[in-house]
Amino acid sequence: MYGNHERPLRLFVLHHAGGSHLLYRDWPGLLPAGWDVRLLDVPGRGRLAGEPHIDDARELAAFFLRRLAGDLTGPFAFFGHSMGALVSYEMTQQLMARGGLLPVWLGLSARGGPRPQGEGTRRHELPDEELRVHLAAMGGTPLEVLRDADLWAMFAPAIRGDLKLVESWRPLPGAPALPMPVAVYGGRQDVVVPAERLAGWEPHAERFQGLRMFEGGHFYFQADPRPLLGLVAQDAAAALGPARAGSAVRPA
Repeated sequence: MYGNHERPLRLFVLHHAGGSHLLYRDWPGLLPAGWDVRLLDVPGRGRLAGEPHIDDARELAAFFLRRLAGDLTGPFAFFGHSMGALVSYEMTQQLMARGGLLPVWLGLSARGGPRPQGEGTRRHELPDEELRVHLAAMGGTPLEVLRDADLWAMFAPAIRGDLKLVESWRPLPGAPALPMPVAVYGGRQDVVVPAERLAGWEPHAERFQGLRMFEGGHFYFQADPRPLLGLVAQDAAAALGPARAGSAVRPA
C-alpha cells in the first residue's frame, strides 16, 4: 500500500556505519526544492547522542519506525548508504510484514544484496590499528578521529557497534521481494562492495531500476554529491511520476 502522491516527496536519508547525518548535511539544499529531506541519526550519534546505541539491525529498524511513525505518510522514500541501505531494507521489510504504508521508492548505496551467509567479515573485531587502517582506506571517517588517540577512544565503540550490526545481520528466510522501484548506487573503485555485490539486489526487487556506478570508492559522493543526487532525483521522479517529484537537482 502506497501513500498519496499528490504531496511532495519526503525522503529519509540513513547514514553509514560509524557516521552521522553530518556527511549528508548539504543534501537537502541540492535535492528538489519541493522535497522534505530528513537526515536521520542512529541512537548514540549526532542529534541522538544521548540515546543508547543499538547494534542489531532489526532492533534499529524498529526504533526508527516507532520514532517516525507520524511521518511515514505518503509519499515517502528511503535512501541509505552502506549500513543505512541495510537499515532501509529492514525497515521496509518490517512495514511490509505489518501491512503498513510503504515507501514509494528505495535508493540503496554501497551495500550488497542480502545473502543468507551474511557478510562473512569480522571487521568489528579487528585490533585498533588494523581497523583504523581499514577505515582510512574506505574514507568517510574524519582523519582526526583515526589519528587522535583520545578521539579514537571516544568514537571506536560506536564504530565497532555499527560494524557488528552490519556483519551480524542475516535476511529472514522467505523475505518477499521489494514491490516498489529500487535503484542501487556505488563506486567503481569500491573494494569493500564491488559491482557484482551491488547487482545482488536485482533478485530482491520486483521493479529494479538499475545499478548506477560512479568513479570513486566506498564514499564515491563525498567530494561532490551532485552527480549522485541528480540520479536520485531522476530515479525517484520515475517512481512517483515526473509531474509530482519536483525539479532536477539544484546546483551548489
